[in-house]
Amino acid sequence: MKKNNNHKTWIVTVFVITFVLAIIFSFLSNAIAIKLNNYLLSLCLLLTISIGVFFDMIGTSTISARESTFHSLNSRRVRGASEAIIMIKNSDKVSSICNDIVGDVCGIISGSLGAFLAISLGTEVNPTVISIIISSIISALTVGGKAIFKQVAIKHANEILMKVSKVLSVFF
Repeated sequence: MKKNNNHKTWIVTVFVITFVLAIIFSFLSNAIAIKLNNYLLSLCLLLTISIGVFFDMIGTSTISARESTFHSLNSRRVRGASEAIIMIKNSDKVSSICNDIVGDVCGIISGSLGAFLAISLGTEVNPTVISIIISSIISALTVGGKAIFKQVAIKHANEILMKVSKVLSVFF
């Protein structure tokens, strides 16, 4: 019964975190997008897609990494090894945060930025055509990037997780 309550609490937590982050980042991206020219807007769009792909890679690495490797490193007091163990033991939550929360929020923001770009470019070209092209490019870059880096994450899970956990060890 306790495990079921923890699962329900996690679901509510994920919902609230996603809702709050989506509001914050959508507001910020919209506020920024209004002031940017098309080149900077395109750069922000590519950055947002890249962040989503990067976090997807981290989430997949956490699921794919071998805990025994990090126990060995931890016994030798290698910086970041204990953080990696914690991440692996909580891989369902880490992957949910990285793949779902960050990834989906980046997807929403990239759609919003793409809409701003389409509106901006729509004055020069047919708005329907430009909107279809931009949304197709966003989709292809997001899905294609995640597909490429998912394979990288699985193949190099331990190395990726070690780098991430070393960065986290600075903060925790």
